[in-house]
Amino acid sequence: MTAAGTAVAVITGASSGIGAATARQLAAAGYHVVLTARRRDRIEALAAELTGAGHRATAYALDVTDRPAVDDFAASLGRCDVLVNNAGGALGADPVATGDPADWRQMFEVNVIGTLNTTQALLPALTAGGDGTVVILSSTAGHATYEGGGGYVAAKHGAHVLAETLRLEIVGTPVRVIEIAPGMVKTEEFATTRFRGDEERAANVYAGVAEPLTADDVADTITWAVTRPSHVNIDLLVVRPRAQASNTKIREP
Repeated sequence: MTAAGTAVAVITGASSGIGAATARQLAAAGYHVVLTARRRDRIEALAAELTGAGHRATAYALDVTDRPAVDDFAASLGRCDVLVNNAGGALGADPVATGDPADWRQMFEVNVIGTLNTTQALLPALTAGGDGTVVILSSTAGHATYEGGGGYVAAKHGAHVLAETLRLEIVGTPVRVIEIAPGMVKTEEFATTRFRGDEERAANVYAGVAEPLTADDVADTITWAVTRPSHVNIDLLVVRPRAQASNTKIREP
């Protein structure tokens, strides 16, 4: 599937937002990017855009929660040098007392089990290459709680702990583990998906933030971390807009 002499970066959730922006930036940095997501049409269009610009890109439709499919995907790769675990998301903003367990389960499956699936499946290739990097996109929600975010916060805490534990367990191997924890990022789909298509409610999420982060801002931090010299590991990078001091303290525009 991939060129033998070119470093390969796999990006999950590459159909939009941070994933798509990361694919563009890593492709520009010289990687052969492998774009995975459930929406085949989106990643195929992005792959065509990138190859049309002279970069190397391959699209592979994949649901990271489907372990047999993830294993098949891993077996199809000729090599893997970087894995960007970006697939994730939030559903709802109900309090713990009334939150839907199905939403909590789905968030855990994508944000934690999906990351576990891809990391386990690709870790042998990342190790065999002699200079691998695992990136886990958590969130500031993985480091502090806020009202109405219980399910998402729990899932992102899980992603954070996964990154910390993996780093401890594989120290001494030629694989870095990087965690990027963004604060408030305004993308075309995150809040809309969280509120099930309610555009007004989604827009209100960003109403109190002067210049929230963009997908490109986060992709820039990912690309910077990945392209540090091999002996440099960015264990944890927290990135917020200047207007956001914490998950709950925001400067009015």
